[in-house]
Amino acid sequence: MYYFIEPEVAGRLGDSTVIDVSVHPPVVSHLEYKFEGWLGDDILESFPCFIVSSRLAEKLISDKFTGYELGPVTVSVAEEVSEIFSQALLPRFFWLKIVGGAGFDDFGIANDFRLVVSRRVKDMAEYFDFKYADFELYV
Repeated sequence: MYYFIEPEVAGRLGDSTVIDVSVHPPVVSHLEYKFEGWLGDDILESFPCFIVSSRLAEKLISDKFTGYELGPVTVSVAEEVSEIFSQALLPRFFWLKIVGGAGFDDFGIANDFRLVVSRRVKDMAEYFDFKYADFELYV
């Protein structure tokens, strides 16, 4: 079984993000994720990008999940929340680049550009924080 997942949105693309918006979906070649708040989930989104915590990244690697590549992400905190939300409190994050096929790999992008994950990924919600992610059956 496969599921659409809409991860927590804890911020936006930062100023140093390099993005080509002449195509859809936009293509990002350098990602800065600027936190504007964070509820603690291990997978986050800011269209068209996803990031994962280092502990989730380690699990994806060790258990040989498919359909993704990990890349570096620059993390920053928006000035308006910097007094209550310190960058020092954030775990390390990685850019989760989706390269797989929806309904085939553990990670894929559907025709409507939503993230699709396998049952294996959804089952990790028991061990990782996916509290603010919404799941819907992918048909």
